[in-house]
Amino acid sequence: MILSFYHSVFCSLVFLFVWLFRVKKMGNLFCCIQVEQSTVAIKEKFGKFDHVLEPGCHCLPWILGHQLAGHLSLRLQQLDVKCETKTKDNVFVNVVASIQYRALADKANDAFYKLTNTRTQIQAYVFDVIRASVPKLNLDDVFEQKNEIAKAVEDELEKAMSAYGYEIVQTLIVDIEPDEHVKRAMNEINAAARLRVAANEKAEAEKILQIKRAEGEAESKYLSGLGIARQRQAIVDGLRDSVLGFSVNVPGTTAKDVMDMVLVTQYFDTMKEIGAASKSSAVFIPHGPGAVRDVATQIRDGLLQGSVGQ
Repeated sequence: MILSFYHSVFCSLVFLFVWLFRVKKMGNLFCCIQVEQSTVAIKEKFGKFDHVLEPGCHCLPWILGHQLAGHLSLRLQQLDVKCETKTKDNVFVNVVASIQYRALADKANDAFYKLTNTRTQIQAYVFDVIRASVPKLNLDDVFEQKNEIAKAVEDELEKAMSAYGYEIVQTLIVDIEPDEHVKRAMNEINAAARLRVAANEKAEAEKILQIKRAEGEAESKYLSGLGIARQRQAIVDGLRDSVLGFSVNVPGTTAKDVMDMVLVTQYFDTMKEIGAASKSSAVFIPHGPGAVRDVATQIRDGLLQGSVGQ
């Protein structure tokens, strides 16, 4: 029973010691401190910088004037800076730069003592470089040369912040945002250019269609002319064969007599078809023996001219 009591008391004391040890402010009561990973501690002796403490457990005899001034993180940090400036063509833009930086372990005392507010100092240098670089460029060039602007910011920060114990790991221009009216105007210009290209393409397509349509009509008329010519040639050939056959079978008739008879027959067939048509159409044709002779003469002359042309 006594053993168990002492064991419980011992475990409680160990737990209390560990708890006090992990609390940094209370750790000084036991002259011990704990420095976390990726962090360094600044040790002072009677108010003067003495040593940089690495991660781990360290003895800090406050009775001899040693004290902990503070901690400094060595982790990579990021600062986003939004800067408003004007381009060469008088357009106001908001440029957002992302700065990645960290404190150097071998210059931890400079990083701890030389700067009161690191982020404000970096922001001031970013403003200075961006407002010196962007006004030399037009708006379109700002978008094209954002890497050059980021490089200029990084070089200036690296040169300035190295003296304070900080390393600039990378600088990025993550956003360039012009005024809303300017963005709308740029979009309208782009849309108008695309519409102009579309109109040119549409006009070119219509031109090609008209050319093809004209070529088709020309080809159609050419073939139609060939058809009419062949039709007339067939009619002439048929009439010639009929006249020759009739002259042979009926002695004493001339070719002219046969032609007149054929033409008169065709004339009356045409009149019959016009009269038998379903639609009420009126055709005025001179009629009589003399008119028939005139019609025959006209048809004969037309056929003869068609035959000669072929």
